[in-house]
Amino acid sequence: MKKEPIKKKHTSKSLWGKTSRDAHERHLLAGPHSRLEELRQLFRIFFECLRGYRGLHFAGPCVTIFGSARFGENHPYYKLTRQVGSQIARLGFTVMTGGGPGLMEAANRGAKEAGGRSVGCNIILPKEQKPNPYVDLWLEFRYFFIRKLMLAKYSYAFIAMPGGFGTADEFFEIATLVQTGKMKQFPIILMGKRYWAPLLGMFKQSMLKEGAIDQADIDRIFVSDSPKEVSSYIRRHTLKPFGLTYKTMTRPKFFLFERKI
Repeated sequence: MKKEPIKKKHTSKSLWGKTSRDAHERHLLAGPHSRLEELRQLFRIFFECLRGYRGLHFAGPCVTIFGSARFGENHPYYKLTRQVGSQIARLGFTVMTGGGPGLMEAANRGAKEAGGRSVGCNIILPKEQKPNPYVDLWLEFRYFFIRKLMLAKYSYAFIAMPGGFGTADEFFEIATLVQTGKMKQFPIILMGKRYWAPLLGMFKQSMLKEGAIDQADIDRIFVSDSPKEVSSYIRRHTLKPFGLTYKTMTRPKFFLFERKI
């Protein structure tokens, strides 16, 4: 008879090695719990999804811009992202970001300056992140996977500005969804040719060479340093292909917790 390893009782110091500072995340990631506790978790996840759905129902077609929180106002990447946000807003899209500082702020700021709409979907972290002053709507999420769902669900194009692990994670998730056919071939854009050159080199010299990806997976990624070029690319690959038109939006219903942006 095959033996199973005995699971030791969880303690506050050892939760399957997953020691998030957030109590709800510790419970979620700490392996199996009682059936009642797991039902409670499912309800928390459901209501967080519902809050996101209702809050963003009237956001309109969005373009999501990913980027680092660490580049300040005087950094060239901040200025570049601000220009990108303005260009996207002029197309009529709502600019969606993580809502925090750095390049997220720059994108929201650019949209605001162009008279466009701007949304921030923040993730609650141990180190508190406050909304930047340029978002028209700010939503907070406890779970990363729900927040990433919202960033993908309402957008028709995705732009990755220079960033770190978080930006790379978000970029790869969108690229995977498109590659596997889970998402239509919405534009995927990398802004900053010099910054992303090593990553693109790895795609070609390692992944493609070894057969882990196809040339088509690389070809669908648009790389640019020009906000106007990116704006033109998004217009060509979204408005007509996906039947987007300009029209007056219907009014939200307050009793359904919907918000006007």
